[in-house]
Order: sequence, then structure tokens, then C-alpha cells
Amino acid sequence: MEEQNNSLVIKTSDWVITLLLLAIPLVNIIMLFVWAFGSGANPNKANFAKAALIWVLIGIVIYAIVALIFGAALFSAYS
Repeated sequence: MEEQNNSLVIKTSDWVITLLLLAIPLVNIIMLFVWAFGSGANPNKANFAKAALIWVLIGIVIYAIVALIFGAALFSAYS
């Protein structure tokens, strides 16, 4: 049997405010964690926040790999 989800649809104005908050540095990461793991968030917003945190993690890993490659190249060039 399928589980029924009676979550309210998030209005366009709420998404505009959400995207505005996500445009503010440092506030965006804090709010993503609050929405993703807080108990009072709409399930749609919680899933969006979890997906956004996954993309942030992927970006950090790629940044670290690129920084290591260029750091190693610079280190070997000056040695």
C-alpha cells in the first residue's frame, strides 16, 4: 500500500524567500542544515536542502582535488 503524503505545497513566495536566504554567505549553509535535519521543515524543502548539501559536498571534494593537483604542480615547479 502506498503511503499518502499530506504535505502542503510550498508557495512561490516561500521559494523566493528560500532562494534569497540561500544567496547570503554562511547563512545559506546554516539554513540548509536547519531545513534538512530540523523537525519542523516541509518535506519538500527538507529534500531540497539535503540535495543542496550533497552538491555542496561534491563541490568541496572537487575543489580539494583541484587544489591538491595545482599545489603539487606549483611545489614541484619551485623545487
